[in-house]
Amino acid sequence: MSAPANARARVRAQLTGEIAEVARRHLAAGGAAALSLRAVARELGMASSAVYRYFPSRDDLLTALIVEAYDALGEAAEQAEAAQPREDLRGRWRAACRAAREWALAHPHEYALVYGSPVPGYAAPDATIAPASRVGTLLSRVLADGLATGQVDPTTGPAGADTVLAPGLLESLGLTSGDLDSSLGARAVFAWSSLFGAISFELFGHTHNVVTDHAAFFDHTIDRLATDIGLP
Repeated sequence: MSAPANARARVRAQLTGEIAEVARRHLAAGGAAALSLRAVARELGMASSAVYRYFPSRDDLLTALIVEAYDALGEAAEQAEAAQPREDLRGRWRAACRAAREWALAHPHEYALVYGSPVPGYAAPDATIAPASRVGTLLSRVLADGLATGQVDPTTGPAGADTVLAPGLLESLGLTSGDLDSSLGARAVFAWSSLFGAISFELFGHTHNVVTDHAAFFDHTIDRLATDIGLP
């Protein structure tokens, strides 16, 4: 790439980052439904037409913010899990779950963007699917390692629960056991949905005046989940 092209790429990356940063502030102030490219452009001192060269529509900007949030959340969980010994399945599970909660508490508006109320008129494109699945895939990998080492029984739980899952899901998660009574994939989905249910209840105030020590309660919750899905 030539020097002028390199310079243009750097300028574009910088402006894209600045637009996203302002948009995140607007999310915090007014929520996703109120996000406006024109308002973002005004704060940056740019013409609306200039912002449209980077994000052709509000939905394109929302998608970029959503992908960024999912990726940041996924990276936080992955880094925490990777720091644990591979053979310590429950330790890996705890680390990933705690990191997801800590990220959510540190980034409540970004978390609300991806796990809060749907944005009216916005339909998430396929580009959000892989980033959105990072934490679920990570938790499934812990289960898959337990299956591979014989520490996790694929038939513990409701017999045949995996039959209700989408075709190809078990294979993509490495949770195929060959046992018709397997519930391992269903347990992975249960764990993923329960984890974010617990985080959302805390973050959105549903446990206010119910739980006095949220960190301790969360640890009890994820340990119970680990036991329920069959981790040793």
